[in-house]
Amino acid sequence: MKTPFKNIQQVLRLNRLVVLTVVIASAMTCIVSVITVVKMQRQLLDTAFVVHDGGEVFPLKLVDQRENLEVEALAHLEQFHKWFYGLNAGNYEKNMEKALWLGNATVDAVYRQKKADGFYNRLLQYSLVQKVERIDSSIDIQEEPYRFETRIVISINRGTVTDAYELITSGRLIRVDRNFPHNPHGLLITDFFENSLQKIEAYETTEE
Repeated sequence: MKTPFKNIQQVLRLNRLVVLTVVIASAMTCIVSVITVVKMQRQLLDTAFVVHDGGEVFPLKLVDQRENLEVEALAHLEQFHKWFYGLNAGNYEKNMEKALWLGNATVDAVYRQKKADGFYNRLLQYSLVQKVERIDSSIDIQEEPYRFETRIVISINRGTVTDAYELITSGRLIRVDRNFPHNPHGLLITDFFENSLQKIEAYETTEE
């Protein structure tokens, strides 16, 4: 003989089973959703910028950053050396401000040493034009910080005379947050050092 009490127990068991099933299903859905979102976020963070053939960086394009690391590193080094060494009386302060965004205190130390030696005063006093004629960089991107060595050819125009010099610099690159427009490549030069400076005899410069 069935009693109302037995029917209530069955209903409660059924309700408890339904609630438990819904809770488990909801929990599984939440876990899967979180994992999916995290995975998509990582993929987007790795593919958030595109690098032009010339080294310029454009945000919000979906490409793989790692495939472009070497291109960006070489572009970073080229831009830094153009700003740091391509100087004249009218642009040196602006160029140095831009260049210092691309390196850490070791770059600033080289700048301050040059300033203490009177290099920039001579640049202004004699209206010298220092131009970067060539930049060749090699970089090891196998392990961070990335070691680099750069060979640049500099011409110094003193009015009627133009001398050329070969400068070898070295250092390391580390990843930092991208900062548009100051540091679009998200790299920072550390351990920067001027290894050697040698005059080039009978070097012919070419106009761009």
